Amino acid sequence: MHYPSPAIVAQDAARRLPRWALIAICLAYVAPGYIGRDPWRNADISGYAHMLALRDAPFGAWLEPTLMGQAAESGALMPYWIGALALHLAPDWLAPAFAVRVPFALLLVATLVATWLTTFFLAQHRGAQPVAFAFGGEARPLDYARALADASLLALIATLGLAQLSHETTPALAQLAFASWIYFGVAALQPRPRAAWVALALAFPALALSGAPVTALVWALLTLLGVCLSPDEELPAPRRARVLSGMAAITVGLLVLVAGLDLVRWQLAPPQRWSDWQALIRLLLWFTWPSWPLVLWALWRWRHQLMQVRWYRHLGLPVMMASVPLVNTVLTNAPDRALLLALPALATLAAFALPTLRRSVSALIDWFSVLFFTVWAIVIWVVWLSLQTGIPAKPAANVARLAPGFEPVFQWPALIAALLASLAWLHLACWRTGRHRTALWKSLVLPASGAALCWLLLMTLWLPALNYGRSLAPQMQRVRAVVGEAGCVETLKLSTAQLAGAWIHGGWAIEPVGGPVRCDWLLADAQAQARVDERTWRYVQRVRRPTEKTDVLLLYRRTAASSAPALAADR
Repeated sequence: MHYPSPAIVAQDAARRLPRWALIAICLAYVAPGYIGRDPWRNADISGYAHMLALRDAPFGAWLEPTLMGQAAESGALMPYWIGALALHLAPDWLAPAFAVRVPFALLLVATLVATWLTTFFLAQHRGAQPVAFAFGGEARPLDYARALADASLLALIATLGLAQLSHETTPALAQLAFASWIYFGVAALQPRPRAAWVALALAFPALALSGAPVTALVWALLTLLGVCLSPDEELPAPRRARVLSGMAAITVGLLVLVAGLDLVRWQLAPPQRWSDWQALIRLLLWFTWPSWPLVLWALWRWRHQLMQVRWYRHLGLPVMMASVPLVNTVLTNAPDRALLLALPALATLAAFALPTLRRSVSALIDWFSVLFFTVWAIVIWVVWLSLQTGIPAKPAANVARLAPGFEPVFQWPALIAALLASLAWLHLACWRTGRHRTALWKSLVLPASGAALCWLLLMTLWLPALNYGRSLAPQMQRVRAVVGEAGCVETLKLSTAQLAGAWIHGGWAIEPVGGPVRCDWLLADAQAQARVDERTWRYVQRVRRPTEKTDVLLLYRRTAASSAPALAADR
């Protein structure tokens, strides 16, 4: 049975968003966070340090990246290769931390482009087209597809979970980019077969080499299944055979790559307690906001077509692409990074909700977005003014309490960028809430612009404070005030991020305690205090990270009487 489309769209509503406006929103979202930011603790600084160590390493080390003996993220090779290659090609005058970020910024841009193109092709499917009017005037297919593609891109930018993880130099961003191009490749198999095969042939192995080999294999097998279920109207028998042959070759090659490099590392950690399930539910709600309400509405309004996936791939494909990361989110020990891969597909489904929304619901989204993001923009500005002028006094006092020792920094470029973005937001809010012709993407232009605004304000006005709070530099500066220009520092039980912070911010050579190289100083984790031999090391002081009371390092100095390290243990 053929079910009619629930989309009722006039040609007037299928206008595309002006290209300059779309590019401006993307630029305001992508650039902040890559410029002027210190490597933040944990995954961000660990990834950067591994790339820095790999830059001058021999070729054999590129297959097993390590940082001072500690292995990189399991199975993730491609992101470190990309960063190390960028460091090799970067000119001497370019800061290494920024040179590493350039290709990752391009990966984020590639994700946005792939999401737009995928939705554009899916929206041209005959099952996705709006209902034909009795006397004409319905949206033309290409105009309708462009409008929905613009909406999907806005939905992706508006998603809260994308902001921080998409601006870090970690395998998560590489996985997102390659997953989005797999999404594009499958969607473009019929309208753009050459581009689709290039994307699939490159993105599948790249995703496997970026730390998600099982996800890549599952998507390859599901793609094979989807091709088998496609009706003859879409894939005639000769073409179906060619597509099956090509996907089978990619799948076999993927299996050989995964098995040959032993990329699979099972790290299953499903929720065990009710509190774990509560945390997972909270993550799903805020991480995918505001896409998830629109996704649920789209699935309900298009439910009849969804039941016949073989006829309606514009719904079946995004559901397939989103379901695998959603399952991984429940099973993995890094649910936020697993959920990241579902965002492009969820953005497409959110866009398909727009042709079915009532005008009152669209108005509610507009007013909520205006109020929500305006309030947060005001909060960011008030805190910045308090830090710079002391008026009002309470925000500055709160910052001083949360980040003791922080000294505000005034930056003219940051202020100008924040002022321009705020003025643009006010103009957009006045324009959108006025009386204008309806366009499909209008219900998402305010959430996307508001998300870009707040991200830009945070990465300009609040960047010094965020660097102070989330970087390991202040803690290592405190260590350096005691250690000074020591040639090397021995370490005991430090995490990868702490090792990276000591190497990058401290500037010392890092050696394992009890190793062949003897250093005058020892940095130990607070939990390892009992393992320090007091005959060899004399306690000097505790060095706490200013914004975290539990993040403590212990600093020791070698005793004059010690002639050899008394402790032979790994880090």
